Amino acid sequence: MTDGEEYTLADEIVARARIHAREVVDDHELAVDLEALEWEVSTRARRRAGACRWHADRGMATIVLARQAYEEYDWATFAGVVRHELVHAWEFQRFGESGHGDRFRDRAAALEAPRYCEAFTEPRYVLRCLTDGCDWRAKRHRASKPVKAPDQYRCGICGGSYEVEHTDSGRTWATASGYGGAKAALDEKW
Repeated sequence: MTDGEEYTLADEIVARARIHAREVVDDHELAVDLEALEWEVSTRARRRAGACRWHADRGMATIVLARQAYEEYDWATFAGVVRHELVHAWEFQRFGESGHGDRFRDRAAALEAPRYCEAFTEPRYVLRCLTDGCDWRAKRHRASKPVKAPDQYRCGICGGSYEVEHTDSGRTWATASGYGGAKAALDEKW
């Protein structure tokens, strides 16, 4: 930084993540090439605390960390997210692919990294099956196609119809026109 420039929260997140990554690589013999690793902070992410993208053409991995997760989690939980994404970077660098399968699970367990990260925000919408006895639910943070037109999709378990609830207002709909009506009725509270 030059004189007069201030550190941002994104700078803090990246600095702490890089320090932690160095410690993990040194202490746990996780063969991640830190020179082939880029860091970014997302201000938009609402569901994923982190992500790792592979750029095979450059041999680089980019770890993207959610600012809101950093603000909501304590450091120990957020450091687990960093370790989780480092395992993805290791898999990409070593195998050219990554997932949450056995290899990932084993390496994540050795690093005490979570296999999946806990939610750090409440969903904006909840999809709920209307069939008696079916407990299927899905959470959404954005107005995806199944949120906007639930009558075009089916329950993930039984294939029945479902409704969508706007969590802040409690308003529900089961059709595309119902979505439009709810959005219009809520106006600025949407």
